[in-house]
Amino acid sequence: MDKRKYALYTIVVLMALIYLPYTGYGQPVIGIKDSIDQHIFTGREIEYLEDKAGDYSFEDIKAGTGAHQFQSLLKNTPQNYNLGSVYWYKIRIGHNPESSKNWILELFDQTIDDITVYLPDKEGNYEKRVTGDQYPFRQREYMHKNFEINLDNHIAYPGTYYLRIKSHQRADVIIVLRSVSRFIQYALDEYFIFGIFYGMVLVFSFYNLMMYLAVRQVQYLYYVLYNLCVGLFEMCIDGVAYQYLWPDAPQWNQYAYGIALFGVSIFALQFTRALLYTRRKAPRLDKFIVLVMVARTVWFVVCLLFNKDWFSYKFLELVPLAVAFYSGIHIYRQGYRPARFFVLGYAFLSLGFIHKLLLMLHVEGINFGVITYYSLSICFVLEMIFLSFAIGDKVRILKKKKDRAQREIIRQMTLTEKLKDSLNTELESQVKERTREVFEKSEIIEGQNRELTEMNLLLKQQKEEIEQMNQLLAHDNEELQTNVVKVTRARVMSAEVDFEEFSKIYPDNESCFKFLSGIKWNESQFECRKCGHDHYFNGHSSYSRRCAKCDYDESVIAHTIFQNTRIPINKAFYMVFLIYTTKGKISSHKLSEILSIRQSTCWAYASRIKKVMQDRKKELASAKSTEGWSKLILDHSSEPVLRA
Repeated sequence: MDKRKYALYTIVVLMALIYLPYTGYGQPVIGIKDSIDQHIFTGREIEYLEDKAGDYSFEDIKAGTGAHQFQSLLKNTPQNYNLGSVYWYKIRIGHNPESSKNWILELFDQTIDDITVYLPDKEGNYEKRVTGDQYPFRQREYMHKNFEINLDNHIAYPGTYYLRIKSHQRADVIIVLRSVSRFIQYALDEYFIFGIFYGMVLVFSFYNLMMYLAVRQVQYLYYVLYNLCVGLFEMCIDGVAYQYLWPDAPQWNQYAYGIALFGVSIFALQFTRALLYTRRKAPRLDKFIVLVMVARTVWFVVCLLFNKDWFSYKFLELVPLAVAFYSGIHIYRQGYRPARFFVLGYAFLSLGFIHKLLLMLHVEGINFGVITYYSLSICFVLEMIFLSFAIGDKVRILKKKKDRAQREIIRQMTLTEKLKDSLNTELESQVKERTREVFEKSEIIEGQNRELTEMNLLLKQQKEEIEQMNQLLAHDNEELQTNVVKVTRARVMSAEVDFEEFSKIYPDNESCFKFLSGIKWNESQFECRKCGHDHYFNGHSSYSRRCAKCDYDESVIAHTIFQNTRIPINKAFYMVFLIYTTKGKISSHKLSEILSIRQSTCWAYASRIKKVMQDRKKELASAKSTEGWSKLILDHSSEPVLRA
């Protein structure tokens, strides 16, 4: 018997040693039980495999040999530490058809891009299901912000589930086995909390928008934009934005949170500048805030244009947060009381960001369940409350200053009123005294006025006589001037004068054109050379005439001896005059010396004038002395004229 007992004991020990790895250190199977509504997979319950190149197939993973062997998870919550890698996770679930509940597999983190779940059946075959925030929202099995996969629990068997995870930003792969009834209760509670949070964001934003419209202080507008950006960021992180704002545009999930974070940083710093008066109270600090805003904007543009995955570096938001926090402390130390609520608000927000950063770095001992998951949202709410207190405190201080200023204005107005009454009394006495003096002097003034009236009548009569004399003198002067012009013009027409005296009669182009117009068209007579019409309008150039019928525009020098010449018109006039008065005997050298024109030009133009004089010899002989050289002006020949 002893030998038998010893042999049996040996067999039991050997069997225990054989099965010990599978019972003590192997991956446990999580059984489905109605007594437990949910189970979160942690630690040894999850095994993982990192596919750095992302080229492993499911068959390779399922084989589990060589490089495809899974490892036990050392942390409670797995993460995709290397964003360029694909992570495979394996869990084991014991199905129980006796359970009266329906069950789902749920993943919490709504920012995961691609989730592929391989669900086993009893025969070892696998069904593939795909979800993630890079796919349209309507493809999900449940219209919920999280990722849920229905489980088939009709047959009892232990099944091994594989999950393939790929995401462009750091994600917590929280895998939960949950009953549908527990999921419905949890979802309703969560959406109720979301309603409270986003409702508070909208209420704070609407209230401050009304304040901005009422008082027109830009700090309220910055605070409204800041709150809306905070709400949008939380909606992106919670997955609510994808569900309600852009369910058919999954590409927005890759960078919408980055745009929202940019708005949070910029408007937070602008609100800081407006609320704390940093431009006036701390100019150097204000310039540094502006520099941080510029740097943050540059980083935003770089991420947007070159690599949107860089938006995932959310820890960079600690820089503008720290700048705003320090600004509040600095201004509060200067004695500005509203800054105390500002510092409290940013203290809570800093705690929330630091807590999230420590969780991202996997610091143990700071995970407090639901409070941990919503810690940043809770801190945002506390910050909004304290910032509202800061704005209210600022308004209260401004109101006190305004009331004090109004009291001072009322006091000044009272003193002014008393001073005005005393001045009015003094002025009334002075007015009475002056009125008496005026009455005394009024009689003297009236006598002087009568004398002035009589003198004005006499002056008026003298003025009328002077005006009559001036009219007579003006008429005589006009006649005298006309006679002088006529005598001078007659002398010019018939005698030899120098260019200076000649220029007094024809000083410029206008006087020459006027003279030509009178000779050419006899002041008012006109006949179109093309159609013979006798009505005209003023042409485009001085003293030109345009036919009212055919629009033919004839220049004043056209068809005259001056046509096509580039010699100044008054010099051309004088050249004709000199050649006429000397009967063509003046030389071209003399003309060039008198008129300062090239000798060749004077010779060419003088030759033409002499030819015209020869052709019109009889007409010139019978001309009156007052007409003189003007008979040479009209030229009907078409020969080209040499130009200076």
